[in-house]
Amino acid sequence: MKIMPKEIRKPHEEEEISKSHDLKNAKRLLKYLKPYRKEVALTLVATLALNFLASLQPIFTKIAVDDFITPRQINGILLFASAFFLVFLARFSLQYFQELLLNSIGQKVMLDLRSEIFDKLQRQEIAFYDKNPVGRIITRLTSDVDALNELFTAGVIDVLGDLVIILAIVGWLFWLDWSLAIVSLIIIPLLFIATNWFRKNARRGFDRVRTRTAKLNAFLQEHILGTQIVQLFNAEEKVKRKFHQVNDDYRKANIETIYYYAVFYPLVDFIGAVGIASLILFFGFSVITQFSAHSTSLTIGTLAAFIQYSGLLFQPIRDLSDKFNVFQAAIVASHRIFLLLDLPIQIQSPSVPKKKGKALGKIEFQNVWFAYNEGEWVLRDVSFKIEPGESVALVGATGSGKTTVTNLLMRFYDVKKGRILVDDVDVRDWDLKSLRENFAVVLQDVFLFSGTIKDNIRLGNEQINDLQIIQAAEEVKADEFIRSLEKGYDTKIKERGAGLSVGQKQLISFARALAFDPKILILDEATSSIDTETEQLIQQATMKLLKKRTSIIIAHRLSTIKNCNKILVFHHGELKETGSHDQLLAKKGIYWKLYQLQYSEQAFSTGN
Repeated sequence: MKIMPKEIRKPHEEEEISKSHDLKNAKRLLKYLKPYRKEVALTLVATLALNFLASLQPIFTKIAVDDFITPRQINGILLFASAFFLVFLARFSLQYFQELLLNSIGQKVMLDLRSEIFDKLQRQEIAFYDKNPVGRIITRLTSDVDALNELFTAGVIDVLGDLVIILAIVGWLFWLDWSLAIVSLIIIPLLFIATNWFRKNARRGFDRVRTRTAKLNAFLQEHILGTQIVQLFNAEEKVKRKFHQVNDDYRKANIETIYYYAVFYPLVDFIGAVGIASLILFFGFSVITQFSAHSTSLTIGTLAAFIQYSGLLFQPIRDLSDKFNVFQAAIVASHRIFLLLDLPIQIQSPSVPKKKGKALGKIEFQNVWFAYNEGEWVLRDVSFKIEPGESVALVGATGSGKTTVTNLLMRFYDVKKGRILVDDVDVRDWDLKSLRENFAVVLQDVFLFSGTIKDNIRLGNEQINDLQIIQAAEEVKADEFIRSLEKGYDTKIKERGAGLSVGQKQLISFARALAFDPKILILDEATSSIDTETEQLIQQATMKLLKKRTSIIIAHRLSTIKNCNKILVFHHGELKETGSHDQLLAKKGIYWKLYQLQYSEQAFSTGN
């Protein structure tokens, strides 16, 4: 049984994010747009044209007021209205085209990113999952990727568009009247102060929201899977209180972020109102008192245009602040995603493997030491040999290192000291895919995927045909119960095999292992949850199969391993005894004590 570390370091998901990461992560995010640079270029052109057309609206207003409405000029008004309509019809068409392209690019980038993350998770060593809760890992693939989607669909391109419309508006303002333009822009410092305050505080808020989201997902994942245990020990109220605390922390983080929005947006509107009031005041004072030489050229149409431009100017400035928050949320999310993607994969296939393909099945441990946690040795100087075709049992108390032996053999972890050889080649020098293809494992806790029984036996290996699936099921005596189901081998299995008994799930697991025809078969307490009758059927069906393979059997019930060629007895991570069943009983050591203890328990339970 694997011993988990007592103290696990703080997961990388919870680290605070420094500003030094911002630029680096932003540049890296932009790289995901490279495969779609043509679409990005088209979107950028559409956005620039769209925002330029939007900046023309006040000019149309000025012309309409000064050239047609004030002088009561009827001629040309229809033509002017038609031109106005056509311009905004073009704007509508461009906006449709832009939205379509933007969201298409965003979804493609998200597809690429999720695929990259999932591929990394599939190749990550098992030790990574010992230290990182599944809920937080799922957050990387869901919430954090969604934050990046918002950046690509409503961030980068829109920011450029907002900058363009701001420059266009400022240009139009000075073209219309430089003095009114200065009055209109005099409030910009106030907007800058408000925006800077919002930016600094919102950034911290987004960081807190992301970390609380990860904690919430981790808690939910753990306690939904553990619902049976929670109910069994009547811990519902305790778990409810814990969830309330985690949930409330998430609520507080969101409320804090909302507070800054609630202050910033009304503040921007207020500053805008001050700007428009100043503009009207200056215009009226200039026209009435003829304050400047060109005051006589100021018209009602000019004032109307300036008021419209003031409203248009505040919108992109406010949007830029909002986009900044989108950017910050994306930076926080990308930081966590890139930390995951940048984690080195400790266990990889060597660039030039010394061995690949089918193994003969010879296994050797040479002075192997291993610890999950530094200094806490689970295996201590373990050495033994298993010849091809031998059936070997691993025996010992819980935590003695039996399962660790098989995990190291399949290279889910690497040894700290010593060597493990398969066919006289160190497992670290094997092609990793080939090494694991030589193994099949049947565990006590069977994992079945959603899908048909046939799919669960085949596990995506199309080289295993339907006939081989049925033969494997027949050999482990699973065929009878499978055919009794409504759709037989095409029966859909629910998540984790819900609806099937523990024994039925283990029979499917046996069929899966045998269908892959491995050279080395590992049974890790595989028959511990099967009734005696079913276990006897499996024993009869698998005896001849075990003779053709090297087999390693981990079992608590010593009666199931009497016929093994060799039994290895582990105690506190050390290999204490080796021999056959009869030889070990004759020694009257640890194995003899374990056997006597189990024999006494069986005799007591049967009343003999």
